[in-house]
Amino acid sequence: MNAPLPKAPINWIAVFALVFLPIVAIIAIPLYAYHHDFSVSAWVSMFVLLGVSSLGITAGYHRLWAHRAYEATLPLKIILMLMGTFAVQNSILFWASGHRTHHRHVDDIDQDPYSINNGFWYAHIGWMLRNYPAAEANYKNAPDLLKDKVVMFQDKYYVPLVIAVHAAILLPIGWATGDMWGVLLLGGLMRLILSHHVTFFINSLCHMWGKRPYTDENTARDNFWLAIATWGEGYHNYHHIFQYDYRNGVKWWQYDPTKWLIWSCSKLGLAKNLRRIPSFNIKKAELAMKFKYAEQDLAVYGHNVTEDISTVKSRIAQEYDAFSQTLNDWTKLKELEIQAKKASMAEKIHQMDDKLKVEFQLVEQRLAHHRAALNLLVRNLKKNPASN
Repeated sequence: MNAPLPKAPINWIAVFALVFLPIVAIIAIPLYAYHHDFSVSAWVSMFVLLGVSSLGITAGYHRLWAHRAYEATLPLKIILMLMGTFAVQNSILFWASGHRTHHRHVDDIDQDPYSINNGFWYAHIGWMLRNYPAAEANYKNAPDLLKDKVVMFQDKYYVPLVIAVHAAILLPIGWATGDMWGVLLLGGLMRLILSHHVTFFINSLCHMWGKRPYTDENTARDNFWLAIATWGEGYHNYHHIFQYDYRNGVKWWQYDPTKWLIWSCSKLGLAKNLRRIPSFNIKKAELAMKFKYAEQDLAVYGHNVTEDISTVKSRIAQEYDAFSQTLNDWTKLKELEIQAKKASMAEKIHQMDDKLKVEFQLVEQRLAHHRAALNLLVRNLKKNPASN
């Protein structure tokens, strides 16, 4: 069990935003609903503006500025900066720099600003309520951001921008709909609280709840339901091993509206150089984890429990050796491709890529067969423990 966190000075600004405002919402929103009721427009404003502020964080603060997963034109950068400012999660410079520190020291209880190993509460919100050393601003990892005029403008005028953006968005909507207080309470206050916790889920629940199909070297998880709540950020296991990909939901069927927004902007000429991890690397990580899980299954009853299990273990090892040889062949060809740009070599590379696709499918099928056989053996052993 981890030692209790040392006491740190209270961050009163964070306490106001993250504790006092929710208390106000709990009191004011039911009272207003009881005496006046909310208009449909106020409810619509809450959901639409939640998307605006949340996507400002996911597409802007996170994937553009923290990870440089794509490049944005000046108009798009300004729009995303204003959307992120509307979310009130500190400046881009502070947010993105802290997030880079999180990736570099993920799960470290002393250096990760919001390490889940300090508990759910700490990772979700506690790290902001006090001035812990791990969360102190240190921009040595953000020289690119220090040169970004949009980032530095927002950092310099952050508080006035927060006030101006809220006034420019909420007041016209409230006036146009004839429900000023309803829009301020739902589209302003309630939306802000939801936007905060949607982001905080990434730091807390996405490191606790879900699967790890790509790596088990950190606590990050993939979770479809959290992806819905977090605008596509819920595929967090993938993100932590391939952080520079502009996609989090890498499969075609995975829910990732942030990815779709960035892709759409690229088609409109507002974004370019969208970074994608090669499918080969993704498959490699997936298969490596499948091999690892197969080995873990074998360890349930220890080594060489029965001759049958030893046989399955041997087959899995053979599959992994064959797979590793295929990876080596592919790597050598890629090196040759860099050294010599010849048409014959390009064709050979293309043929090898096609071969790899087939090899991946065959390896996955054979591994699935071996794991099914292993599961059957383990079930039989559980039913007949006396035979061990």
